[in-house]
Amino acid sequence: MADTSGVSTADAATEHGEGEIDRRDFINIAAISAAGVGGLAVVYPLVSQMAPSADVLAESSTELDISAIQPGQAVKAVFRKQPLFVRRLTQQEIDAANAVDVSSLRDPQTLADRTKEGHQDVLVTMGVCTHLGCVPLGAAEGETRGEFGGYFCPCHGSVFDTAARIRKGPAPTNLEVPEYSFTSDTTIVVG
Repeated sequence: MADTSGVSTADAATEHGEGEIDRRDFINIAAISAAGVGGLAVVYPLVSQMAPSADVLAESSTELDISAIQPGQAVKAVFRKQPLFVRRLTQQEIDAANAVDVSSLRDPQTLADRTKEGHQDVLVTMGVCTHLGCVPLGAAEGETRGEFGGYFCPCHGSVFDTAARIRKGPAPTNLEVPEYSFTSDTTIVVG
């Protein structure tokens, strides 16, 4: 018997088979997409909880106005929940720091290495002794500064000079100088 529709049975089977493949592809794509969205809904909260919180981001930098600090004075601030010392050096303290033979130091650094160019009179250091993490004295008025006129750690007797370099005692390195920059002649941003 002859096919009167003009379409052979082989052509009809091919069209039907291609339609089935298209439906299967759609179902596969829909299922994979649903699984991807579900996976993202599970993973996103896990990943986002690892991001720093707002209070941590707020403490990631500290801005300080240093205009009120007179030569020879220092202020204490807080940077990332640790003490920060900012000292305005007198010309005599600068001269004393520059007169030291750097090769004789345990952790050799010049004052210029520890300050910013054009602002050699402003020394910014972390207020944490590099020995066991005590807070050295010398930033507040009337505190013991040690025999080199810088900072003195009362815990184990480390003595730092006017450039906060270790001169005596068990501290292995100088007081840390954090990353900081001057945004104006009287304002610094630490961090």
